[in-house]
Amino acid sequence: MKEQMVLVTSAAGGAQGQTGRHVTEKLRAEGVPVRAFVHRLDARSEHLRQLGAELFVGDFLDIHSVRRAVQGVSSVYFAYPVQAGLLDATAIMAFASREAGIARLVNLVMLQSSPDAPTPRMRQNYLSEQVFEWAGIHVAHVRATVFYENLKALVRLSLATQGPIRLPWGSESTRVPLVAAEDVASVAAALLTDPTTPAGAAYPLIGAVLTLRDILDTFGRVLGRDLHYEEISDDAWRSDALARGYNPHSVEHLSHLWKAIRGAASQSRQLAVTDAIEGLGGAKPKSFDEFVREAQSALTAEAQEMRA
Repeated sequence: MKEQMVLVTSAAGGAQGQTGRHVTEKLRAEGVPVRAFVHRLDARSEHLRQLGAELFVGDFLDIHSVRRAVQGVSSVYFAYPVQAGLLDATAIMAFASREAGIARLVNLVMLQSSPDAPTPRMRQNYLSEQVFEWAGIHVAHVRATVFYENLKALVRLSLATQGPIRLPWGSESTRVPLVAAEDVASVAAALLTDPTTPAGAAYPLIGAVLTLRDILDTFGRVLGRDLHYEEISDDAWRSDALARGYNPHSVEHLSHLWKAIRGAASQSRQLAVTDAIEGLGGAKPKSFDEFVREAQSALTAEAQEMRA
């Protein structure tokens, strides 16, 4: 494909997997021009500028902002954070992209995307997919499961307090499908620059399937901690998450997700690593052990800061 500008949304990275930052880094490493769509200028956006990305300060929910952002770009990476406003943002991006003649759009959604998906956010993801396709945009849907980064956020408080990991996940044998945000970004970057990407294709991404016990053992082994699990109710987790500053949209999604994970475990649902990460991203999925080792210094420093 002729080298043209790619618009990467959520480029500075947010509270979830920060795939936009990884996509920007990967595209710039290949010499692909990037316009980084960010919410504000700060140290995170300065990192992107240092990589050679063009910064665009914009708002997903402002149609005039998005219309300016897509001018002169050939492809778009659309990654809306887990917060309210997804369908409005989708409609705005679909309209602006169609108007600008965007050649390709990669849409980040969640692993289950259907009218009957178990969480409100997943059902919105399905509608988001439909809107982009109705708009006649050459779109590919990247369907990612739970990020490794989400697990790091979930255990951060327990590491600081040295208390148990309190989650409503059922038994320690509950199996959880996981993926590294960096692997998701590798697939997205490949799709953004590959002219043979078929329109409307969906790529489910699972990099590992681990039990809760596997997850705790990995954190404990790398961090030198003896971690314990305490099962709590959905209501208790919801109250705790809201008190810790999680936005209500994210809490509603995650509360339903935990129920779905428990249900899949009780039904012995088959989950397996998908081949798209290696096939499109060019490398085997990152292991959870490797991820935790890379995050070890940051996790230790965060725990010490929270205890101070």
